[in-house]
Amino acid sequence: MATRSIKEVARLARVSVGTVSNVLNRPEIVAPATRARVFDAIRELGFVRNEVARHLRVGRSRTVGLVVLDVANPFFADVAQGAEALADEHDTMVVLCNSGTDPNRERRHLDQLEQQRVMGILITPVDAGSPRLADLAARGTPVVLVDSAATGLQCSVAVDDRLGGQIAAAHLIERGHRRIAFVGGPPSIKQVADRRAGAAGAVEAAGGVELLDASMPMLSAAAGRAAGERVAALPPAERPTAALCANDLLALGFLQAMAACGLSVPGDMAIVGYDDIDFAAAAAVPLSSVRQPRELLGRTAVELLLEEVAHPERHRHRQVIFQPDLVVRESSALRRRD
Repeated sequence: MATRSIKEVARLARVSVGTVSNVLNRPEIVAPATRARVFDAIRELGFVRNEVARHLRVGRSRTVGLVVLDVANPFFADVAQGAEALADEHDTMVVLCNSGTDPNRERRHLDQLEQQRVMGILITPVDAGSPRLADLAARGTPVVLVDSAATGLQCSVAVDDRLGGQIAAAHLIERGHRRIAFVGGPPSIKQVADRRAGAAGAVEAAGGVELLDASMPMLSAAAGRAAGERVAALPPAERPTAALCANDLLALGFLQAMAACGLSVPGDMAIVGYDDIDFAAAAAVPLSSVRQPRELLGRTAVELLLEEVAHPERHRHRQVIFQPDLVVRESSALRRRD
Protein backbone atom coordinates (compact mmCIF):
# COMPACT_ATOMS: atom_id res chain seq x y z
CA MET A 1 0.00 0.00 0.00
CA ALA A 2 1.32 3.44 -0.94
CA THR A 3 2.13 5.84 1.89
CA ARG A 4 -0.65 8.42 2.23
CA SER A 5 0.20 12.08 2.64
CA ILE A 6 -1.30 14.81 4.79
CA LYS A 7 -2.43 16.54 1.56
CA GLU A 8 -4.57 13.51 0.67
CA VAL A 9 -6.16 13.59 4.12
CA ALA A 10 -6.94 17.30 3.70
CA ARG A 11 -8.44 16.72 0.25
CA LEU A 12 -10.71 13.89 1.41
CA ALA A 13 -11.81 15.78 4.55
CA ARG A 14 -12.35 19.00 2.52
CA VAL A 15 -10.12 21.08 4.81
CA SER A 16 -6.75 22.78 4.54
CA VAL A 17 -3.42 21.06 5.27
CA GLY A 18 -3.07 23.43 8.22
CA THR A 19 -6.33 22.19 9.70
CA VAL A 20 -5.17 18.57 9.46
CA SER A 21 -1.94 19.59 11.19
CA ASN A 22 -3.93 21.26 13.97
CA VAL A 23 -6.08 18.15 14.43
CA LEU A 24 -2.93 16.04 14.81
CA ASN A 25 -1.03 18.43 17.06
CA ARG A 26 -3.54 20.77 18.71
CA PRO A 27 -6.96 19.13 18.39
CA GLU A 28 -8.50 21.27 21.09
CA ILE A 29 -8.52 24.34 18.80
CA VAL A 30 -10.45 22.61 15.99
CA ALA A 31 -14.26 22.39 15.93
CA PRO A 32 -15.57 18.90 16.86
CA ALA A 33 -17.34 18.37 13.53
CA THR A 34 -14.20 19.27 11.58
CA ARG A 35 -12.07 17.01 13.80
CA ALA A 36 -14.45 14.13 13.13
CA ARG A 37 -14.18 14.61 9.32
CA VAL A 38 -10.39 14.63 9.53
CA PHE A 39 -10.24 11.49 11.68
CA ASP A 40 -12.68 9.75 9.32
CA ALA A 41 -10.36 10.61 6.41
CA ILE A 42 -7.31 9.37 8.33
CA ARG A 43 -9.01 6.02 9.01
CA GLU A 44 -10.26 5.63 5.44
CA LEU A 45 -6.85 6.35 3.93
CA GLY A 46 -4.86 4.48 6.55
CA PHE A 47 -2.68 7.58 7.10
CA VAL A 48 0.22 7.25 9.54
CA ARG A 49 2.15 10.42 10.24
CA ASN A 50 5.92 10.45 10.06
CA GLU A 51 6.92 11.13 13.66
CA VAL A 52 10.65 11.23 12.85
CA ALA A 53 10.18 13.93 10.23
CA ARG A 54 7.84 15.90 12.48
CA HIS A 55 10.27 15.96 15.39
CA LEU A 56 13.31 16.68 13.22
CA ARG A 57 11.55 19.76 11.82
CA VAL A 58 11.46 21.17 15.35
CA GLY A 59 15.09 20.24 16.01
CA ARG A 60 15.19 16.96 17.94
CA SER A 61 13.53 13.56 17.90
CA ARG A 62 11.71 12.03 20.86
CA THR A 63 14.36 9.32 21.01
CA VAL A 64 17.00 8.71 23.67
CA GLY A 65 20.10 6.63 22.96
CA LEU A 66 21.28 4.19 25.66
CA VAL A 67 24.81 2.87 25.09
CA VAL A 68 25.86 0.03 27.40
CA LEU A 69 29.04 -2.01 27.86
CA ASP A 70 27.48 -5.44 27.40
CA VAL A 71 23.92 -6.00 26.26
CA ALA A 72 24.22 -9.69 27.24
CA ASN A 73 24.68 -8.73 30.90
CA PRO A 74 21.29 -8.83 32.70
CA PHE A 75 22.42 -5.85 34.79
CA PHE A 76 22.17 -3.61 31.73
CA ALA A 77 18.87 -5.17 30.68
CA ASP A 78 17.44 -4.11 34.04
CA VAL A 79 18.91 -0.60 33.69
CA ALA A 80 17.34 -0.36 30.23
CA GLN A 81 13.99 -1.52 31.60
CA GLY A 82 14.02 1.26 34.18
CA ALA A 83 15.04 3.85 31.59
CA GLU A 84 12.36 2.73 29.15
CA ALA A 85 9.63 2.77 31.80
CA LEU A 86 10.16 6.44 32.65
CA ALA A 87 10.83 7.47 29.05
CA ASP A 88 7.54 5.89 27.99
CA GLU A 89 5.70 8.01 30.54
CA HIS A 90 7.06 11.05 28.67
CA ASP A 91 6.23 9.85 25.13
CA THR A 92 9.90 9.10 24.48
CA MET A 93 11.54 6.01 23.01
CA VAL A 94 14.84 4.43 24.15
CA VAL A 95 17.19 2.95 21.54
CA LEU A 96 19.65 0.43 23.02
CA CYS A 97 23.21 0.22 21.65
CA ASN A 98 25.95 -2.21 22.70
CA SER A 99 29.59 -1.07 22.75
CA GLY A 100 30.92 -4.45 23.84
CA THR A 101 33.60 -2.51 25.83
CA ASP A 102 35.12 -1.56 22.44
CA PRO A 103 35.91 2.20 22.30
CA ASN A 104 35.77 2.25 18.49
CA ARG A 105 32.37 0.61 18.44
CA GLU A 106 31.21 3.02 21.13
CA ARG A 107 32.39 5.97 19.01
CA ARG A 108 30.46 4.69 15.98
CA HIS A 109 27.27 4.40 18.05
CA LEU A 110 27.71 7.95 19.37
CA ASP A 111 28.27 9.28 15.84
CA GLN A 112 25.14 7.56 14.55
CA LEU A 113 22.99 8.73 17.45
CA GLU A 114 24.16 12.30 16.99
CA GLN A 115 23.43 12.12 13.26
CA GLN A 116 19.91 10.93 14.11
CA ARG A 117 19.55 14.04 16.30
CA VAL A 118 18.44 12.12 19.36
CA MET A 119 17.10 14.06 22.32
CA GLY A 120 20.06 12.93 24.40
CA ILE A 121 22.35 10.02 25.20
CA LEU A 122 22.61 7.82 28.28
CA ILE A 123 25.89 5.94 28.36
CA THR A 124 27.96 3.59 30.45
CA PRO A 125 31.24 4.60 28.82
CA VAL A 126 34.32 2.51 28.15
CA ASP A 127 36.26 5.59 29.29
CA ALA A 128 34.36 8.11 31.41
CA GLY A 129 37.02 10.72 30.65
CA SER A 130 36.66 10.50 26.88
CA PRO A 131 36.59 13.99 25.28
CA ARG A 132 34.00 12.66 22.83
CA LEU A 133 31.35 12.87 25.55
CA ALA A 134 32.12 16.52 26.31
CA ASP A 135 32.14 17.29 22.57
CA LEU A 136 28.63 15.87 22.21
CA ALA A 137 27.31 18.08 25.00
CA ALA A 138 29.07 21.13 23.56
CA ARG A 139 27.29 20.56 20.23
CA GLY A 140 23.89 20.38 21.91
CA THR A 141 23.33 16.68 22.63
CA PRO A 142 22.91 16.21 26.40
CA VAL A 143 24.81 13.25 27.88
CA VAL A 144 24.12 11.43 31.15
CA LEU A 145 26.62 8.87 32.44
CA VAL A 146 24.99 5.71 33.81
CA ASP A 147 26.71 3.49 36.39
CA SER A 148 29.69 5.81 36.12
CA ALA A 149 30.35 8.98 38.10
CA ALA A 150 30.98 12.21 36.18
CA THR A 151 33.26 15.09 37.16
CA GLY A 152 30.69 17.82 36.65
CA LEU A 153 30.79 18.16 32.86
CA GLN A 154 27.72 15.93 32.58
CA CYS A 155 24.97 14.57 34.76
CA SER A 156 25.60 11.11 36.09
CA VAL A 157 23.94 8.39 38.11
CA ALA A 158 26.06 5.73 39.76
CA VAL A 159 26.59 3.49 42.76
CA ASP A 160 29.48 3.97 45.18
CA ASP A 161 31.63 1.16 43.77
CA ARG A 162 34.50 1.73 46.18
CA LEU A 163 32.10 1.13 49.04
CA GLY A 164 30.74 -1.93 47.25
CA GLY A 165 34.20 -3.45 46.89
CA GLN A 166 35.00 -2.58 50.49
CA ILE A 167 31.94 -4.22 52.03
CA ALA A 168 32.36 -7.34 49.89
CA ALA A 169 36.02 -7.77 50.88
CA ALA A 170 35.27 -6.98 54.54
CA HIS A 171 32.58 -9.68 54.51
CA LEU A 172 35.09 -12.27 53.28
CA ILE A 173 37.69 -11.16 55.81
CA GLU A 174 35.10 -11.51 58.59
CA ARG A 175 34.51 -15.07 57.36
CA GLY A 176 38.17 -15.84 58.08
CA HIS A 177 39.67 -15.59 54.58
CA ARG A 178 43.26 -14.36 54.34
CA ARG A 179 43.94 -14.92 50.64
CA ILE A 180 41.32 -13.30 48.42
CA ALA A 181 41.36 -13.22 44.62
CA PHE A 182 39.93 -10.18 42.89
CA VAL A 183 38.46 -11.38 39.59
CA GLY A 184 38.15 -8.24 37.49
CA GLY A 185 37.91 -7.07 33.92
CA PRO A 186 39.70 -4.36 31.95
CA PRO A 187 41.15 -1.87 34.47
CA SER A 188 40.27 0.96 32.05
CA ILE A 189 36.63 0.45 33.08
CA LYS A 190 36.25 2.74 36.06
CA GLN A 191 33.70 0.59 37.85
CA VAL A 192 36.17 -2.32 37.89
CA ALA A 193 39.00 -0.11 39.13
CA ASP A 194 36.82 1.39 41.87
CA ARG A 195 35.59 -2.00 43.08
CA ARG A 196 39.16 -3.26 43.30
CA ALA A 197 40.27 -0.09 45.12
CA GLY A 198 37.52 -0.58 47.69
CA ALA A 199 38.54 -4.20 48.21
CA ALA A 200 42.20 -3.19 48.55
CA GLY A 201 41.24 -0.64 51.21
CA ALA A 202 39.45 -3.27 53.28
CA VAL A 203 42.41 -5.66 52.96
CA GLU A 204 44.88 -2.98 54.01
CA ALA A 205 42.75 -1.99 56.99
CA ALA A 206 42.48 -5.60 58.15
CA GLY A 207 46.19 -6.39 57.96
CA GLY A 208 47.56 -9.88 57.35
CA VAL A 209 45.35 -10.36 54.27
CA GLU A 210 46.48 -10.75 50.65
CA LEU A 211 44.52 -9.51 47.63
CA LEU A 212 45.52 -11.42 44.51
CA ASP A 213 44.67 -10.22 41.01
CA ALA A 214 42.95 -12.56 38.58
CA SER A 215 41.93 -9.95 36.02
CA MET A 216 40.49 -10.93 32.64
CA PRO A 217 40.04 -9.02 29.37
CA MET A 218 36.24 -9.34 29.51
CA LEU A 219 33.46 -9.18 32.11
CA SER A 220 31.74 -12.35 30.95
CA ALA A 221 30.88 -15.80 32.31
CA ALA A 222 33.46 -17.32 29.94
CA ALA A 223 36.13 -15.02 31.40
CA GLY A 224 35.03 -16.05 34.89
CA ARG A 225 35.43 -19.72 33.99
CA ALA A 226 38.91 -19.07 32.64
CA ALA A 227 39.88 -17.19 35.81
CA GLY A 228 38.46 -19.99 37.96
CA GLU A 229 40.44 -22.64 36.09
CA ARG A 230 43.60 -20.61 36.55
CA VAL A 231 43.02 -20.19 40.28
CA ALA A 232 42.05 -23.85 40.75
CA ALA A 233 45.31 -24.95 39.11
CA LEU A 234 47.39 -23.22 41.81
CA PRO A 235 49.01 -25.44 44.48
CA PRO A 236 46.67 -25.67 47.51
CA ALA A 237 49.14 -23.75 49.70
CA GLU A 238 49.11 -20.81 47.23
CA ARG A 239 45.46 -20.94 46.22
CA PRO A 240 43.16 -18.22 47.60
CA THR A 241 40.22 -19.40 49.66
CA ALA A 242 37.83 -16.69 48.42
CA ALA A 243 37.11 -14.72 45.26
CA LEU A 244 35.55 -11.30 44.88
CA CYS A 245 34.27 -10.91 41.32
CA ALA A 246 33.72 -7.55 39.64
CA ASN A 247 30.30 -8.64 38.36
CA ASP A 248 27.92 -11.56 38.65
CA LEU A 249 28.67 -13.00 35.21
CA LEU A 250 32.30 -13.42 36.23
CA ALA A 251 31.14 -14.94 39.53
CA LEU A 252 28.82 -17.43 37.80
CA GLY A 253 31.60 -18.52 35.45
CA PHE A 254 34.02 -18.80 38.38
CA LEU A 255 31.50 -20.95 40.25
CA GLN A 256 31.17 -23.27 37.23
CA ALA A 257 34.97 -23.66 37.11
CA MET A 258 35.10 -24.60 40.79
CA ALA A 259 32.55 -27.37 40.23
CA ALA A 260 34.37 -28.62 37.13
CA CYS A 261 37.69 -28.69 39.00
CA GLY A 262 36.28 -30.56 41.97
CA LEU A 263 36.44 -27.67 44.45
CA SER A 264 33.46 -27.04 46.73
CA VAL A 265 31.79 -23.67 47.28
CA PRO A 266 32.02 -22.33 49.93
CA GLY A 267 34.10 -25.08 51.56
CA ASP A 268 37.18 -24.75 49.35
CA MET A 269 36.35 -21.39 47.78
CA ALA A 270 33.94 -18.66 48.88
CA ILE A 271 32.61 -16.40 46.12
CA VAL A 272 31.04 -12.94 46.16
CA GLY A 273 29.71 -11.34 42.98
CA TYR A 274 28.57 -7.82 42.13
CA ASP A 275 25.24 -6.46 40.76
CA ASP A 276 22.89 -9.09 42.25
CA ILE A 277 21.26 -10.00 38.95
CA ASP A 278 18.39 -12.50 39.13
CA PHE A 279 20.67 -15.38 38.13
CA ALA A 280 22.78 -14.84 41.28
CA ALA A 281 20.07 -16.13 43.60
CA ALA A 282 19.16 -18.91 41.15
CA ALA A 283 22.71 -20.33 40.78
CA ALA A 284 23.47 -23.94 41.74
CA VAL A 285 25.10 -22.46 44.82
CA PRO A 286 23.22 -19.19 45.43
CA LEU A 287 25.69 -16.34 45.10
CA SER A 288 26.37 -13.63 47.61
CA SER A 289 26.46 -10.37 45.70
CA VAL A 290 26.70 -6.61 46.07
CA ARG A 291 23.29 -5.28 45.08
CA GLN A 292 22.82 -2.21 42.89
CA PRO A 293 19.43 -0.53 42.29
CA ARG A 294 19.49 -1.42 38.59
CA GLU A 295 16.12 -0.17 37.38
CA LEU A 296 16.39 2.95 39.56
CA LEU A 297 19.68 3.79 37.84
CA GLY A 298 17.91 3.78 34.47
CA ARG A 299 14.90 5.78 35.66
CA THR A 300 17.06 8.40 37.36
CA ALA A 301 19.25 8.79 34.28
CA VAL A 302 16.20 9.52 32.11
CA GLU A 303 14.89 11.94 34.75
CA LEU A 304 18.17 13.90 34.69
CA LEU A 305 18.18 13.99 30.89
CA LEU A 306 14.58 15.19 30.64
CA GLU A 307 15.32 17.95 33.17
CA GLU A 308 18.22 19.18 31.05
CA VAL A 309 16.20 19.04 27.82
CA ALA A 310 13.21 20.85 29.34
CA HIS A 311 15.17 23.63 31.05
CA PRO A 312 18.60 23.99 29.40
CA GLU A 313 18.98 27.62 30.43
CA ARG A 314 18.75 26.93 34.16
CA HIS A 315 19.94 23.34 34.25
CA ARG A 316 22.77 22.43 36.61
CA HIS A 317 24.54 19.12 36.20
CA ARG A 318 23.93 16.70 39.06
CA GLN A 319 25.86 13.61 40.12
CA VAL A 320 23.56 11.14 41.88
CA ILE A 321 25.28 8.43 43.93
CA PHE A 322 23.38 5.45 45.34
CA GLN A 323 24.68 3.23 48.13
CA PRO A 324 25.16 -0.51 47.52
CA ASP A 325 24.37 -3.26 49.97
CA LEU A 326 25.60 -6.84 50.31
CA VAL A 327 23.20 -9.75 49.91
CA VAL A 328 24.70 -12.77 51.68
CA ARG A 329 23.86 -16.23 50.35
CA GLU A 330 25.32 -19.72 50.47
CA SER A 331 28.41 -19.03 48.31
CA SER A 332 30.10 -17.16 51.17
CA ALA A 333 28.71 -19.03 54.14
CA LEU A 334 30.71 -18.86 57.35
CA ARG A 335 34.12 -20.50 56.97
CA ARG A 336 35.36 -22.62 59.82
CA ARG A 337 38.69 -21.46 61.18
CA ASP A 338 41.52 -24.01 61.31
